[in-house]
Amino acid sequence: MSLIDPPVITRPIITRAFVTIDEGQIHLRRMEGSGTPLLLLHASPASGWFSQPLMKALRAAGHEGPILAPDTLGNGDSAAPAPDHPDIAYFADSMVRMLDALGIDKVDVYGTHTGARIACEMAAGHPDRVRRVVLDGITEYDDELREAVIENYAPRVEPDAYGRHLIWAFNFCRDQALFFPHFMQDAAHRLSVPMPPPEILHRIALDVLKSWDTYSLPYIAAFEYRAFDRMALVGAPALLLKPETELALLNASVARALEILPDGRAAALPPGDGAKAAAILAFLKGEEA
Repeated sequence: MSLIDPPVITRPIITRAFVTIDEGQIHLRRMEGSGTPLLLLHASPASGWFSQPLMKALRAAGHEGPILAPDTLGNGDSAAPAPDHPDIAYFADSMVRMLDALGIDKVDVYGTHTGARIACEMAAGHPDRVRRVVLDGITEYDDELREAVIENYAPRVEPDAYGRHLIWAFNFCRDQALFFPHFMQDAAHRLSVPMPPPEILHRIALDVLKSWDTYSLPYIAAFEYRAFDRMALVGAPALLLKPETELALLNASVARALEILPDGRAAALPPGDGAKAAAILAFLKGEEA
């Protein structure tokens, strides 16, 4: 091999790019491939950084198409949303405009938590752009809980000279693994899922700090979203995931969602991205979940 020959790369490579839309730039991670692209939409208050294990698991499971994992506007390295109070329809539209900028006509979409609401709304509001949709952790909260969450879930904490906001950000992310909602810290709201390792909490806290002024906007939009109202408009085939480690409230909502979705099915999953990737891939291929 000469010194100017390109290196031979045998493992899946995740590259990074910025795509310009009206608000500025959307940051995304991507894997190249051929076929219908798969769009992965992350949870709040994180970023596409957390989509990387699933991207690798999908490729290992045999998914050969392009995979795109953008940072939602207001999260990660993407620009801030234009409105002061954006809704999920706005975030869905921003993803469609990103696809326009990339020259992509139609995608499969996977979303988790906030990302699941955006994925649902893409399928409901832009049916010509979504071939199949996977919803991982989606519900519609009752009015009392919704109002409490909107009021308390994603507070604005001002930086101070002693750096106490840095400690707050870490504990804010930690508390979300202990309670739901995280501000109701009693036995009735204690979660049974394992605590993420410190390295993961560190990374989530970094994402909160990186988008300090805007991290709350996708959160509030997600809690305000009337998912069950919009699901009736989702004509694309839909898969609802039920991971063993998911919040019981979210898994319990799958039955209700299946009553509403015109073409829905569910898949119960053991822990791990490998099982999730296999279920997603089977669904995208049109196989029974």
